[in-house]
Amino acid sequence: QVQLVESGGGLVQAGGSLKLSCAASGTIGSIRAMGWYRQAPGNQRELVAVITIGGSANYADSVKGRFTISRDNAKNTVYLQMNSLKPEDTAVYYCNLDSFRLVRRTYWGQGTQVTVSL
Repeated sequence: QVQLVESGGGLVQAGGSLKLSCAASGTIGSIRAMGWYRQAPGNQRELVAVITIGGSANYADSVKGRFTISRDNAKNTVYLQMNSLKPEDTAVYYCNLDSFRLVRRTYWGQGTQVTVSL
């Protein structure tokens, strides 16, 4: 069984910063990539950023230049540094793990709330 434990969400004023963390544990297999998605009320879940095990990162256009994804392969942990936060960044942020163990598998964290106030 695989568990993803997220932390770091909270309430911040516009222009502020937060750093999210997600630690994976259990019978993971080979990690292909880890990433962050978000879902605001009434919206579909959308990709925020993803980083491969090799270190290649991709970002949603809306967060480029403000957010930075990084990972610690030894700890099976992914981070999301969020700077210059805007009210439209308010959402539940979900950690995602893309792994391979006999077959390709995808796992999700429980989500952490990020609220950006004016």
